[in-house]
Amino acid sequence: MPTSHSHCILLLLSLFSFVASFSADYLPSSTPRSSKKQAEKFIRELNLFPRHDVNILEDNSAVSAPKLIEKSIQFPYLSDSGTTYYDIRKKCIGSLCYDFSNVEDFLNQISVKKALGVGDIEFVSCSSVVYDAMTEDRMKNFAVGLPELLQEGIKLLVYAGEYDLICNWLGNSRWVDNMEWSGQKEFVSAPTVPFTVDGVKAGLQKSYGPLTFLKVYNAGHLVPMDQPEASLEMLRRWIQGKTL
Repeated sequence: MPTSHSHCILLLLSLFSFVASFSADYLPSSTPRSSKKQAEKFIRELNLFPRHDVNILEDNSAVSAPKLIEKSIQFPYLSDSGTTYYDIRKKCIGSLCYDFSNVEDFLNQISVKKALGVGDIEFVSCSSVVYDAMTEDRMKNFAVGLPELLQEGIKLLVYAGEYDLICNWLGNSRWVDNMEWSGQKEFVSAPTVPFTVDGVKAGLQKSYGPLTFLKVYNAGHLVPMDQPEASLEMLRRWIQGKTL
């Protein structure tokens, strides 16, 4: 069984393979390729010990593994370039790289809190307490449960903004294609068609049976913030059981 370290590296390889595949119009060519080589090197080293835990981290390896990779591969590149991994077109401004002030103002209104039944609790855009408590989940392979849901006919939509790096569309499309279920062959061979909103192409989609993958144009990690109209239409169609 793969260790938490190898899980982390495998995820990061997909990420940095994606970065390296971009042209120089989007990102500097040297650093992403160097990062990809580092990830590949880590994978080769970890694969030498497939049945043993590699003793390179602290006891809580599920928490430490992603932090190790972030420090050694991901963050140096981001620090040097100033690029945000939420959108490779942009520089990171502020602690979260996005302005969530409108969201915070809205959710902290007394009337909104009352409607939600949350009591006198201050909403924050990103809680370090919650983040730390859920860090170990990053090392768990939740994809193994999805085929069972698909077999039960439960619809699954996987979407990503085309300029998102940390949850990039290429890595997502690859794991969706590689997911083993009864309709895998048909899904892989299904045609890719435009996702159109108000007569304008807003993305590309592929679908078979209960599974749909969507790449949203001109959007980063926060698709609803970058493309609100397309996001709302995507949500409406999906909730109403309509074809995207």
